[in-house]
Amino acid sequence: MTGKIETIGIIGAGQMGGGIAHVSALAGYNVLLYDVSVDRIEKGIATISGNLARQVASGKLDEKERKDAVSRIGSAAAMADLAAADLVIEAATEDETVKRKIYAQLCPQLNPTAVLATNTSSISITRLAAQTDRPERFIGIHFMNPVPVMKLVELVRGIATEDQTFELAKAYVKQLDKTITVSEDFPAFIVNRILLPMINEAIYTLYEGVGTVEAIDTAMKLGANHPMGPLQLADFIGLDTCLSIMQVLHEGLSDSKYRPCPLLVKYVEAGWLGRKSGRGFYDYRGEHPVPTR
Repeated sequence: MTGKIETIGIIGAGQMGGGIAHVSALAGYNVLLYDVSVDRIEKGIATISGNLARQVASGKLDEKERKDAVSRIGSAAAMADLAAADLVIEAATEDETVKRKIYAQLCPQLNPTAVLATNTSSISITRLAAQTDRPERFIGIHFMNPVPVMKLVELVRGIATEDQTFELAKAYVKQLDKTITVSEDFPAFIVNRILLPMINEAIYTLYEGVGTVEAIDTAMKLGANHPMGPLQLADFIGLDTCLSIMQVLHEGLSDSKYRPCPLLVKYVEAGWLGRKSGRGFYDYRGEHPVPTR
C-alpha cells in the first residue's frame, strides 16, 4: 500500500458526497466525483461552487483559494474513472443493499492498493468490508452534515482493518483540519447512537401529546441550549435517514428502547421526509416553516 493519498474518489454527489468533495479540494486533494448520471455530478459540482462562493463572500476564503479548489474537482463519468484514486469514499444512500451493489461494481475498477471507505452513519463496517475484495483496506470515515461546517469525523475500524489503513485515514482527516473521534464498530457508532434515540424520544413526546412541535423544539433549544430543536434537526437530517438509523439500532442491539416511534414511520410512509421533500415536522413550502402538528 502506498503511504500517500493524493487523489480522492467520491461516490455520490449529493449533500454528503458534495460536502466531502468540497473540504477535500480545499485541503489540496484532487477529487473525482462519481454519481449515477452526469447530470447529478454536474449539479453536485455547481452546488460545491456556490457553497465556496458563499465562503468567499463571508470572508472565510479568498478568491484564489476558491478557484484552486474548483479546479481540483473533476467528474468521473464511469466507475472505471476512479482507478486513479488512492482513497475512494462511498457516500451513497444509507441502504446496505445499495452499498453492496456499489462495491461489487467498484472493486474490480480500483487500484489494488487503494483504500475504500464508507461514510455510513450506522451500518456495520465489518459487514460492509466483507462484501469487498479488500477488507483490510476498508474503513468507516463518517462525516457530519453539513460537512464544510462540522468539525467532527468518526473513524471506525472493521475487524479486519489494518493499522496502515487506519493511519492513512487519520492523516487524511487531519489534513482537512477536522477533529477525529474513534468509535468501535457498534450500530450507529457514537454520535448517532446518542443523538437519534434523543430525536426518537422527542417524536414519542409529540406522538403522546406531551407537547406540540413548537413546544418541544423551544424546550430543547432554551432548556438544554441546543442550537436547533430535535424535530427541526430530524427534518434537516431527513426522516427516512432517522428511521433507517433507528432500525439499525433496534435490529443490531435488540433492545426495545430503540424502537422507532410509530409517528416517525407514518411520516416516512407519507413521503414527509423533512426539508428535502418540503414537509416533515414542519411545512417548508411557504415563506417560513410552519409546524405540521
